[in-house]
Amino acid sequence: MKPLFKTILNAIPRPFLIRLSYIIRPIFAFFLKGDTFTDPIDGKGFKAFLPYGYGNQRNNVLSPSTLSLERHRLLWLYLKNETNFFSAKLKVLHFAPEQAFYKRFKNMTNLDYVTTDLNSPLADVKADICNLPFKENEFDVILCNHVLEHIPDDTKAMKELYRVLKVGGMGIFQIPQDLKRDITFEDDGITDKKERAKIFGQYDHVRVYGRDYFDKLRGIGFKVEEVDYTSTFSKEKITEYCLAKGEIIPVVYK
Repeated sequence: MKPLFKTILNAIPRPFLIRLSYIIRPIFAFFLKGDTFTDPIDGKGFKAFLPYGYGNQRNNVLSPSTLSLERHRLLWLYLKNETNFFSAKLKVLHFAPEQAFYKRFKNMTNLDYVTTDLNSPLADVKADICNLPFKENEFDVILCNHVLEHIPDDTKAMKELYRVLKVGGMGIFQIPQDLKRDITFEDDGITDKKERAKIFGQYDHVRVYGRDYFDKLRGIGFKVEEVDYTSTFSKEKITEYCLAKGEIIPVVYK
């Protein structure tokens, strides 16, 4: 199954994958029902999760029901347990909205929920993150997860995120990050897709972020909290929810 998933991910454009997933998701969810793993987003149990990865495939990471990955489940738990996201009246901007969240957030009556992306069929507003069509200080919460590693001028994108976030507002800007690396690595000269996937982890990534990512956000003006939220869970719960132990959630404030 792992080679098949890898081939599909690398061969089929993401917008089409999103549409296709709505057809095949119920089939996987039915055949993988069990009690070994739990998706905390919908509470459903499975005997196995699906593999995922554009390069090296990770086992038991893609939920058959919500199609959430480790980072999505961690974010859900953080928002639910540590913030007022599910109760307060908030205007939310969500970049490249994930299927695991899209309908759930859109149906929450406390949220004024706006989605944006250049290509996603789930985006309300088709926009460039480096040139957003929103007012200054417009949003209470911004979710921008696994987006910045695709953006050549991530400094300009971060400045736009800062501009449209309200004073006192919160953002969560997750990225794939090598925490053993002090300095972010990027090389525009690497153009071959296979080589990019090998070096950057995915063919359409333009950098590998190191720990200096947090300081770059601070340099833009954000107050940054480096939240190791998996440290609040037992080993058993990390396994049950299929989380990535030690993953840092970058929580920012203006």
